Amino acid sequence: MSEENKFNFSEDENAAKEQAVEQSKEAVKQDAKGLFHSIKVFMVELLDFRDDTDRDATINAIKGDISFKGATAWILICSIFVASVGLNADSTAVVIGAMLISPLMGPILGIGMSIALNDIDTLRKSLINLTIMIVLSLLTAFLFFKFFPTADLVTNELFGRTKPDVRDVLIAFFGGMALIIARTKKGTIASVIFGVAIATALMPPLCTAGYGLAHNWDYFVGAMYLFTINTIFIALATFIVLKLLRFPMLKYANSKKRKRIAQFASVLAILVMAPAIWTFVIFIRESGLQSDYNQYVENEIKSNRDLWFQNGTLNANDKKITLYFNGEISEATETDLRNELKGYEKISDFDLDINGNKNRSFDKISDAYDRAIKALDEKDFIIAGLQDKIDNLLDEISIVNQKNNTISFSNLSKDAKIKFSDLEYFGYSKMLVSADFIKVDTINVASAKWNSKLNDSVVKVRDEELVNWLKTQVKADTIVLKRQ
Repeated sequence: MSEENKFNFSEDENAAKEQAVEQSKEAVKQDAKGLFHSIKVFMVELLDFRDDTDRDATINAIKGDISFKGATAWILICSIFVASVGLNADSTAVVIGAMLISPLMGPILGIGMSIALNDIDTLRKSLINLTIMIVLSLLTAFLFFKFFPTADLVTNELFGRTKPDVRDVLIAFFGGMALIIARTKKGTIASVIFGVAIATALMPPLCTAGYGLAHNWDYFVGAMYLFTINTIFIALATFIVLKLLRFPMLKYANSKKRKRIAQFASVLAILVMAPAIWTFVIFIRESGLQSDYNQYVENEIKSNRDLWFQNGTLNANDKKITLYFNGEISEATETDLRNELKGYEKISDFDLDINGNKNRSFDKISDAYDRAIKALDEKDFIIAGLQDKIDNLLDEISIVNQKNNTISFSNLSKDAKIKFSDLEYFGYSKMLVSADFIKVDTINVASAKWNSKLNDSVVKVRDEELVNWLKTQVKADTIVLKRQ
């Protein structure tokens, strides 16, 4: 074979290889389709809960929880009081406890179910019972916050129920969906129901609304708006889930009336959700402004060691930033701060109000610091001189004591205790006395108390021994002993 055609392949060989490649590609496609189909089947089996639904039991259970009388009314009143105390004491644990015992969820599920099933009678009953529950809850909370001592204090738990936004909409919707799914399952999942009761928090907004009736109308409006959000979107989630599960609808001659009810529910949900979305948009905007402001202060002000930053405020409504500094701020520094602000997108168009303190300029602070150091040095010098005088006086006292044969009482008492172990109390002093009120003498007086277990004869012996010992120690001829 020549060198030219050594590596040439025939057309048949090339065609066979191309066919093999195509077959491989086709096999890969088939495998991929099989994989996607397997994943699809797995996900459907994982998420499908229609086969685990007990329609009749679900409908009966929801209808059974709608009624509001007797024990249910008292349970509601008790839960309102518990929640009000928790809000007033700013105790999250107590508020959660009130959520768990509240019976408010029953009529709300009844509203969602009755709309889904076209059950006008159940809808009417649910609305009536929910209205009674709301009125009773507001009245109970109003009376508590009106007359309970210190109930007019605004706590974080109260304030947190007055500013709802779109996040509360999502909590109510998905919490309600979890609740109705748990309700439709064969064998209700109690833990899910408790969790939804906590997450959707129907009870605290009503208590906060009662507080608003007693003290602050704005709190009433905000709290009732939050309660309305929770109510409508729990009912909406119930409606959607029951529709997906294809619960059987009741048949009425007037189908247009059923359609109008469904349209009314949809419009109401949109109207309630719109302000919450707007509130959330404002929240996102303010969070962005605050983030840029914090970065500006950290990067451009606090990092500058020549600036003594005191504090600052961000006013989003007036688009104004106010900064306070200790010391004077030069024009060049102000210009730099204003130019650096333009590098932060969300606050670049804000007005910058810079306030320095001329009475706290760096030079004056330095002078005050130097004066303080000088005053401390002078005080240290005075203290050192007084210490020297004290040391000299102590030396003089020691010399006088030695001349007067005065001994240390602490040493004397320690020696007395060592020599006389039964001694419980000991005193010694020199006392001035006068028999004729003209001539003054000095006598040595000692006081002693012996162990109470010693009898009188032993005590007398101990007294004599103590007196004789003291005479040798203090070098005195006479010791007057007084027994304690």
